Amino acid sequence: MDLIKEVTKRVGKNSARIVFPEPEDRRVLKAAEFLSQKEICSVILIGQEETIISNAKNLGIHLAEAIEFIDPASLPEKAQLVSAYVERNKTKNVTETDAETALESPLYIAASLVAAGLADGCVAGSVATTGDVIRSALKCIGLAPHSSIVSSIFLMNLKDGKTITYGDCGVVPYPDSDQLADIAIDSARTHTLLTGAEPIVAMLSFSTKGSASHESIELVTRALSKVKKKNPDLVIDGELQFDAAFVPDVAQRKAPDSKVAGKANVFIFPNLDAGNIAYKITERLAGAEATGPILQGLNKPVMDLSRGCDWKDIVNAACVAILKSVG
Repeated sequence: MDLIKEVTKRVGKNSARIVFPEPEDRRVLKAAEFLSQKEICSVILIGQEETIISNAKNLGIHLAEAIEFIDPASLPEKAQLVSAYVERNKTKNVTETDAETALESPLYIAASLVAAGLADGCVAGSVATTGDVIRSALKCIGLAPHSSIVSSIFLMNLKDGKTITYGDCGVVPYPDSDQLADIAIDSARTHTLLTGAEPIVAMLSFSTKGSASHESIELVTRALSKVKKKNPDLVIDGELQFDAAFVPDVAQRKAPDSKVAGKANVFIFPNLDAGNIAYKITERLAGAEATGPILQGLNKPVMDLSRGCDWKDIVNAACVAILKSVG
């Protein structure tokens, strides 16, 4: 799946403002250069303009004049952002002083700009940890009304051109049945938003339709029941082993009455062990291109990066943020 083409086709050039709070990273600067030159989005960098431009020149990177710089030391919307931060966190007795301290961080500034509608999405995590990125997003933006948890998916672009979704592979270690149900619903929504395809969701396990008995299987079946109550129109089934969910011939033998078996394009793993291992195996052994982790469940787009990413991964993350911002 070519995310740049998807953005150009579905959204248009420079139709979104994406903020990057880590311009000290060479990869971020390279991505900013590319995004601006190709007019994929309007770029906002958090930091002192002269320092960023000087660093970029030393690295042989040309930052276009259209790029916007926001200096944390002279934040023009500071009063507005402080007030909004205090209001969002009022149940935690956050004071204006607490908010001002939080908004000294580029991560919190970036997330607050998105929350206020002054940017359409944030891309971070090449330097910061996933935990730091998610905390800033939750404190500044919060959860979407339909979600109870922040989770993630990976888009897996297979060698045959097919794009499938894996969730959760990066955030929630051991979800309970309520959380697993929301992960399934949010992953289906994200899949459609990014690919345009109808989601066909498989709740994965080491068992297919009662072939084994274990408390972890019961967790999956409870989650499936909750999904069906929350979203009865969603095409979903479980518990299914991966081969039954993915391979039509196996599906006919193991789950012949299932509307999902052999046809799934969204695969929900019972825990982070399974999901993280599976996406890396698919990437390394099957030669798939993995895009993610793509955060979901937040009220507005914040993208988390792997600290091992390259600049093209950052470009793809920005494209996902753009698509999510118009979804």
